[in-house]
Amino acid sequence: MSDALRPIGRQRLYEQVIEQLRAYATAHDLKAGDRLPAERVLADRLEVSRVSIKQAIVALEVQGLLEVRHGGGTYLRRDSLDVEPFEVLADRKRRLPDVLDAREALETKLAELAARRRTEEDLAEIDRALEYMRAEIDAGELGIEGDRRFHAAVTAAAHSALMAQFMQSMAERIGESRHESLRQPGRPARSFAQHQRIAEAIRAGHGPAAAAAMRRHVHSVSRVRLLDWEPEADPAG
Repeated sequence: MSDALRPIGRQRLYEQVIEQLRAYATAHDLKAGDRLPAERVLADRLEVSRVSIKQAIVALEVQGLLEVRHGGGTYLRRDSLDVEPFEVLADRKRRLPDVLDAREALETKLAELAARRRTEEDLAEIDRALEYMRAEIDAGELGIEGDRRFHAAVTAAAHSALMAQFMQSMAERIGESRHESLRQPGRPARSFAQHQRIAEAIRAGHGPAAAAAMRRHVHSVSRVRLLDWEPEADPAG
């Protein structure tokens, strides 16, 4: 029987703060664009340190739920503060650097090959993916499906069956990195512009330029708040 016993988990203080913020947002019917009370006010009301408040806000910011405008307050980016389990976030943080390394190695080469091997139908498929992503962003979405279609079209244009298999084997992890990147404030529009530059180089048949544009894009994807998040830290209050 003793083998079945496990230590009782202790909820981190900032997780308790997040629960309070979520309840506050629900009680006050806060929606995307609404502002939270100032950190000082939250700390006083919840009787915790401002460090704990900052940790909670960072954890919500990492998930794309809040936007901190320096000198301008903290605003909801979604209509609720429903969070992912922190264990899921921590797992994704651990594997994301490896995924990004693999994406850079594979996708820069795929872009280079696509510039050399693309057909008119390949170019048309790339253009259709760009138009899909533009429509998503214009509708206020992140452009995730258009992004997926674009990279799939570039992979197809490279006409490398083995590299396409590698990309397919990583599809789920690449999807995680895509979502993580595109939920950064202002990222969808910048990502779309980067995709346009990749497409232009492929259309021009310039392999080195296509590879360089793809490398810059993957480096941009790697700049996400999740990689700066330190879930282990837990101040006393």
